[in-house]
Amino acid sequence: MNKFLIIGLGNIGDEYRHTRHNIGFDVVSAFVLKHGGFFKTDRLAEVAELKWKGKIFICIKPTTFMNLSGKAFKYWMDKEKIAVENTLTIVDDLALPLNKIRMRGSGSDAGHNGLRDIQLTLGTDQYPKLRFGIGNDFPKGRQVEFVLGRWQPSEVPLIEKKIAKCAEIIESFAAIGLDKTMNMANSLGFE
Repeated sequence: MNKFLIIGLGNIGDEYRHTRHNIGFDVVSAFVLKHGGFFKTDRLAEVAELKWKGKIFICIKPTTFMNLSGKAFKYWMDKEKIAVENTLTIVDDLALPLNKIRMRGSGSDAGHNGLRDIQLTLGTDQYPKLRFGIGNDFPKGRQVEFVLGRWQPSEVPLIEKKIAKCAEIIESFAAIGLDKTMNMANSLGFE
């Protein structure tokens, strides 16, 4: 049976809930909810195990805080004996406009502390990522407040649409593979 590790990046704690930086948590939560799963607290993460179309998904939301995401990623990848190419990390991306997502099989951390820690822990940037565009509509010097801020009410319908589509992209990744899913995901634009 094919097994996949789905990692949503974010920070634990109510003050971070549903912030731009926690979109990885929100996408993984939506995917687990869609498939009738539930999270339990386990080693270094909130963990849910799902089965769908003959595949097993180990879905994690690391409880290590963003800057130490690699520790949870590596622990669960090793524990569940999942190949790195069967992992998908969902992360916020300031460089992408709000109406875009981008999927890649490799690539730099682009200044994202969670990705940087995963890359350091794994010793490679060759692992699949789904980047959720959060835009960069903030005044100079206000990046941290923006990233750790909540969505504007006017943005919420678009964000909910993107989250639902990202749950489908996770399914597609497992069903038809990275390349075909990447071509489809990277051409999407959201209204």
